Amino acid sequence: MRYILSFLLVLAFHLGAARAQEPMLLPVHAEPLVAETANGEKHFAVEVADTDEKRSRGLMFRQSMSDDHGMLFVFERSRQLGFWMQNTPMPLDLLFIGEDGKVRAIEEGIPFSTDSIAPRVAAQFVLELKAGTAQKAGIEIGDRLRHPLIDAVAGDG
Repeated sequence: MRYILSFLLVLAFHLGAARAQEPMLLPVHAEPLVAETANGEKHFAVEVADTDEKRSRGLMFRQSMSDDHGMLFVFERSRQLGFWMQNTPMPLDLLFIGEDGKVRAIEEGIPFSTDSIAPRVAAQFVLELKAGTAQKAGIEIGDRLRHPLIDAVAGDG
């Protein structure tokens, strides 16, 4: 009986660990995120990470993502933010966005890196896109990103 109990505990632990390594798939927000660039508007379907749990998991364990898809991280207030790529196999672009909706920094996320990605800017939002997407879309520092969650803070939605 003791061996069966031990086996069940070990099995439960491993099943829990396996579930923890599955990617978190959030529903796509009803409204697209729109980047206003010098080359025109670019639209992205976004998942929204707006709780501590969702922000801490982010795109971990995600193997792929389409070019027009991203994850928008929403924070309660503007401040210097730090991210890392532990358990994230995809290279990413991280766009740090101020409370005014403008891109303040664009950083590269290296798969599985534990180095901090923390530009010296205050941001209230971070948009993660597949690596190279920001450049292909023509998104640059200073460009305005629009989404109902961003516009509600920026005050001009």
